[in-house]
Amino acid sequence: MPYFVRLVIEGLETHTLTAGQLWKLIALFAATGTIGIFFSRLIRYIPLRLSHRIEYTLRNDLFEHLTRLDQSFYRTERTGDLMTKLSSDMNIIRDSIGQGLLQGTRTLITMVSASIVMFIADPRLTGLMFSVFIPMTIIFFLVLKLVRRYQQAMQEHVSEVSNFCHESFSGIRCIKGFAMERRRTGQFEELNHELIRKTMRMQASRQSLWPFMAFCFNLGTILIFISGGRRIIDGTLTIGTLTQFTYYLFYMRWPLLALSWVMSMLQRGKVSWIRVRDILETEPAIAEREESISDPSKPNASIAFRKVSLSIGPRELLSDIDLEIPAGTTIGITGPTGSGKTLLTSLVARLQDPTSGTVEIGGIDIRNLSLATLRGMIGFAAQEPVLFSRTLEHNIGFGVENPDMGIIGWAAEIAHLQGDIETFPDRYQTILGERGVTLSGGQRQRTSISRAIARRPDILILDDVLSAVDTQTEAAIMKKLQPVMAERTTLFVSHRVSTLRYSDTIVVIENGRITQQGTHDELIRQPGYYAELNTMQQLQEKLEGGK
Repeated sequence: MPYFVRLVIEGLETHTLTAGQLWKLIALFAATGTIGIFFSRLIRYIPLRLSHRIEYTLRNDLFEHLTRLDQSFYRTERTGDLMTKLSSDMNIIRDSIGQGLLQGTRTLITMVSASIVMFIADPRLTGLMFSVFIPMTIIFFLVLKLVRRYQQAMQEHVSEVSNFCHESFSGIRCIKGFAMERRRTGQFEELNHELIRKTMRMQASRQSLWPFMAFCFNLGTILIFISGGRRIIDGTLTIGTLTQFTYYLFYMRWPLLALSWVMSMLQRGKVSWIRVRDILETEPAIAEREESISDPSKPNASIAFRKVSLSIGPRELLSDIDLEIPAGTTIGITGPTGSGKTLLTSLVARLQDPTSGTVEIGGIDIRNLSLATLRGMIGFAAQEPVLFSRTLEHNIGFGVENPDMGIIGWAAEIAHLQGDIETFPDRYQTILGERGVTLSGGQRQRTSISRAIARRPDILILDDVLSAVDTQTEAAIMKKLQPVMAERTTLFVSHRVSTLRYSDTIVVIENGRITQQGTHDELIRQPGYYAELNTMQQLQEKLEGGK
């Protein structure tokens, strides 16, 4: 288009331009402009669509990878930080790809093509232009390094704010219970003030690039007009050539000014990508072997611990555990707080791997079973269950592939939850709120039991799931659970003798070691932890009965 303008000006200047030639140049100018509009739309559509596809795929990959990572990862990572990486960092990566490709492509095409044509039109003016732009580019990239450092500090602080909010909302009952609202608000204000400070510092360095680029461009324009004007006076340069050159210079104005914005955006995207990449490159500690068995028939549900020890850091938490649990039996596990009871059950589901020794199911080392096969055999209910902020129906049927009300109602009835559900206005459609906050502690535990048995597992793990219910409810639940437990291998962790007595075998763990093993009748006749626990609880029952 600038070339056609040059031909018109030179034709008018030399009085050689006819009306027919003028209309032909006008038509070519209009046609070229129309083609330019088409490609301008196309060059926007392709990278922006691509960036959204990449965001979609990357977000799915990151979430899928996070679900594969084990407990050791989540012990060190904060939920707020992970949420920031899944939201804010993903948005920055998307924008840096979309706008970065869009503006970067436009800038590259415009600068390369315009520079070539400008060099052909007049090498001297082109050399003058680059004498200004090359030092400008060097300074530009030095400032970008500073922008990247400030961007990283800002993104990390965004994670701090997100984590603070997450902990505050999750622990709102504790905050209100200690009347800490004002102090917590003050702490948030300090965090927010620091975020604003870091954001302004980053933006100050980033936004300084735009006026700097504009100054350099205007300086180059002035130098070109001075040099070109003198040469027009000398007769060594035509007005048409200078006009064409100026047109191309103005074409380069937006790409050059946009370069600062694009490059700072790419730096932000690089920082966010490094944060996301760190998660994607984290390998799960609990990984499947290539030779893992994935058999639809599954092994039988017998469990064996063979010389199992578990250490975390310098501390040995389980030591030399030897235990045989035949299929279809119920084993009770008890012991002092912190003795390793929950750790023992977590080894069965491969939530952790032993430091030494093996855990076998059906005679197969569980490390040789696929995780899908192994965990598909297990129903797990914890003392402090995690419930989802969905309906009660969804939570009970969570582990079932195609849940129906028959299964859900049966599981709720076994856990002695049906009577409570009848009192809820929306019954099974009751929304539980975050972590089941609308339920009492006992109701949450019974919902967890329902969820565990609804999938009809081969192995049932109940980790102190009756600690929040009264003795009458406990007796009712155990009466209904007995037929269910009799049909599968059950690991029952409890501190209550009244619950443990239903077990075929009871194991006492103290300081990570099995110190006693036998039936209820056998253990109460032996001196040791279990007999003392039985005596204490009998005395407590008598005292409560006397009251």
